[in-house]
Amino acid sequence: MKMFVQRTAIGAGDPFELAALKAHLRVDDDSDDAAITNMGRTASAELEHFAQIALLRQTIHVTILGPTMEEALRLPVGPGIEGAEPTIAINGQPFTDFLYIAFQRPVIVWGDGFAAVMPQRVDIEYPAGFGDAAASVPHDLAQALMDQTALHYDGRSPMDAKSLTTSPHMARIGAKYRGVQL
Repeated sequence: MKMFVQRTAIGAGDPFELAALKAHLRVDDDSDDAAITNMGRTASAELEHFAQIALLRQTIHVTILGPTMEEALRLPVGPGIEGAEPTIAINGQPFTDFLYIAFQRPVIVWGDGFAAVMPQRVDIEYPAGFGDAAASVPHDLAQALMDQTALHYDGRSPMDAKSLTTSPHMARIGAKYRGVQL
């Protein structure tokens, strides 16, 4: 089984407030705003990838080639959005015989029709994310994002490769949201 994931942002906003990020970095002037914004976006992307989450609402498109015939599929990016049904196509044909469970880690439970169609390719599109604005991001994730941005900001001068990796807070909080897979 091979799984490919593509994310498309629904809104144009950032998952952080620039003023809060600057306060965390102890920056008072506006001369570095563009660089800090870029570092915040980089930290956001790192956190989303590490924790397998969408900080702000995104459309997630998943293509699975050669899917396994297990009765449930854990979707790769959370949190799922309650009441927002995914769109599924199997071998290019719309498919509706499934149960979608949004949760922090969204899951699709296949109906009996899944095995009957002998799937070679499954395409799933679903929305994920905590909300539409930075205020929707849980506080622990917002802090992890700020700490990771601080690591980038402080690492602007030459550092050794081991120093500029992942902030301890981002690693701890990201692991919490990523969860355990069986």
